[in-house]
Amino acid sequence: MERKTRTARPEAAAPSGLRSFLEIPYDELEELNLEAKAQRLARTKVDKVREQRMKYLTDEKRIKAVTVCFTDLEGRLHMLDYDKKFLLASADNLTFDGSSIRGFSAQQESDLRLAIDWPAFYWLPSDVFGPGKVLVFGEVMERDGTPYIADLRGRLKAYTEQLFAKEGAICNVAHEIEGFLFKGKDAERHFHETGVFDFISTGGYYHSLPGDALRQFIDHAAEAQRAMGFENEKDHPEVAPSQFEMNFKYADAVIASDQVQLYKLLARQVASQFDMTASFLPKPVTGVNGNGMHTNLSLSKKGVNTFHDKKGKDGLSKSGWDFIQRILGAAPDICLVLNSSVNSYRRLDPHYEAPNQIKASAIDRGSMVRIPLGNERSARIEVRSVAPDANPYMSVYTILRTGLEGPKETEDESKKSRTRFLPDNIYDAIRLFKASPFSKEIFGEAVHSKFAEVKTASAERCPKALGSKVKTNEIQFHHEITNQYLWNQF
Repeated sequence: MERKTRTARPEAAAPSGLRSFLEIPYDELEELNLEAKAQRLARTKVDKVREQRMKYLTDEKRIKAVTVCFTDLEGRLHMLDYDKKFLLASADNLTFDGSSIRGFSAQQESDLRLAIDWPAFYWLPSDVFGPGKVLVFGEVMERDGTPYIADLRGRLKAYTEQLFAKEGAICNVAHEIEGFLFKGKDAERHFHETGVFDFISTGGYYHSLPGDALRQFIDHAAEAQRAMGFENEKDHPEVAPSQFEMNFKYADAVIASDQVQLYKLLARQVASQFDMTASFLPKPVTGVNGNGMHTNLSLSKKGVNTFHDKKGKDGLSKSGWDFIQRILGAAPDICLVLNSSVNSYRRLDPHYEAPNQIKASAIDRGSMVRIPLGNERSARIEVRSVAPDANPYMSVYTILRTGLEGPKETEDESKKSRTRFLPDNIYDAIRLFKASPFSKEIFGEAVHSKFAEVKTASAERCPKALGSKVKTNEIQFHHEITNQYLWNQF
């Protein structure tokens, strides 16, 4: 496709001659976003990047607004559009009402601050976001300007910066995020009225003709991802009907987690333009495979992958296996973080290749941790039990800290013939999380108790016995659906 001929879709067009808002061809978008990504990976000084971005915003007259994003404790992405001129004048004094965000400040505390993370800056496809906008991630701050403890993006960023400063270590992460495509806009929000999700396609793994609806959606969403610098590797329909997956290159832990949020945002927006819904519920339909967010992770120092050892078991080094043993040892404690909704425990069903066994394997896909075939560049571990509705910053932060600091699975436990399993319901997961000294240690008492509190509140709105049928409440009170009208009736 010749990118320079691509324009906004007709419904987004403005009356001729009245407006001149920024619209950048896809090939130029990709160049701009890859250049910004390279600056982040090279750890270019923030002051230099801030100066460049503010000068660009000042000089580019066709930009009308800057979208500032942040993620709450449960993983919802929030977006605030600031007038460009206002942002340039007030970038050091942005505030928002934290008491309106579930899991953030209490009503009596209210206001929080937003700092701009200038390196995390994206130029946007105008046919997806509308013309004249750019996007940047924000960092949530206390009233006094110190980092807010419930902002897990900030926590992950601080922890990875400490690892780099102390050991020169870089955490590389790649997510494999699955989703479903359903007929109609806002299919999840209307589930309490319809009680059913309608598939777009009843094909299967790799089965999709070039012109069918699922393939068109994948093509458009993947194009937008490439334009935003994701460095896509492959995309395809998945095992279940109307299921999709788009994969992209590994990146630094924070960049990779930012891309999870943008991936889901882009998919939802593109689907909506096709009068469809992109859903990241872990198990929206009974009887077919669910959605996962397999999290691939490795550590490198001075360009050397510390997880690789050609002579090691399954090609992993001792430090790689130590990392795995700590994850397995803390698996029950951290299960709630990786599977944080009522619906996510439907996915941990052994009949559908569920990764619910607390063990590691190079071949058994029922294992919580898999060791993919790799070499000195690609050796890694794959944590398969992560659900796509997990807070990506919280899950990566948890996996990383657990792998480096967590309690190891004992030799006796690892040799037991009886396989251990992850909790099969959120109530057990909450109980184990609340009782875990390690979970409390890595999050701090305030965030630990707040996360358990909001997860308990959601669980109590849903039936305790899941049964075989997907219940309305587990959809309507799922944290990513955000049906505020229904929520406010409680």
